Amino acid sequence: MAGTGIAIMGAGAVGCSYGAELALAGETVTLIGRPSLAQAVAERGLILEKAGQKVSVPLQASADPAAVAGAEIVIVAVKSGDSAEAARQIAPHLAPGATVLSFQNGISNAEILSDILHRQVIPAVVYVATDMAGPGHVRHHGRGELIFGPGPGATEAAARLRKAGLSVEVSDQAEVAQWVKFTINCCFNALSALTRQPYGPVAAQPGAYAVMRDVMEECRAVAAASGVVLPADLMQMAEGIATQMQAQYSSTAQDMMRGRKTEIDHLNGEILRRAERFGIPVPVNRALWVMVKLAEQAQPA
Repeated sequence: MAGTGIAIMGAGAVGCSYGAELALAGETVTLIGRPSLAQAVAERGLILEKAGQKVSVPLQASADPAAVAGAEIVIVAVKSGDSAEAARQIAPHLAPGATVLSFQNGISNAEILSDILHRQVIPAVVYVATDMAGPGHVRHHGRGELIFGPGPGATEAAARLRKAGLSVEVSDQAEVAQWVKFTINCCFNALSALTRQPYGPVAAQPGAYAVMRDVMEECRAVAAASGVVLPADLMQMAEGIATQMQAQYSSTAQDMMRGRKTEIDHLNGEILRRAERFGIPVPVNRALWVMVKLAEQAQPA
């Protein structure tokens, strides 16, 4: 069981990366993920590869969602399409006073979790470049900052994670930050996945920034209709991501290269759904969504 520590539901690359950092700082951490993860961690700990060094981090790992029982902080890091099922799985086992944080891509996950768990879930904007080299082996490539939205337990959870050495702030501008990251993901993720290229080569391709700018302006229109004003310098932010993370593959590309279902329905597909409600044309987002869906269907079973 998770005891009085921190449980991470859906321990893929993001969950394992933060779980390793927290455990190294002395927190009691329980990862909840695939059986292969639980087995690998039981045999040799969680392997963290960072800054050219590789360490084995001792912590607990389980394939049973009941392992969230007793945890003071529960981090949900499952894929967006699994949010509702993850909430149903952990709901009977959550401690009454547990703070639940959503460390997920997309802009609707905290709301989905809250509706099912009947408690406010704190959305977190996660800036980290990481991937899995194999079961129980996470590679950290850069960054790691977190922005929490306000809500019950958010300030206390942020202070606890900062004490563990993480960069965390609580901001009433978290929704805008979430939309900014989401929009940049809509610009990069599908292109990275369809071409199986990291950000650097994608950005270097003549015409790529023009495509991303079209995606961005469609997202800007949908954000405005949703009550969110995106910053004017968003394209410069996207260019900065490409410069800082030239070798990073998008999470959508990583999923596709592993033959897994992507989160495209909760990225460009989310824009498409919202745009249809508002009557806003989003042809470039629609095209990217369609192409990724077709590419998923073409993957070997």
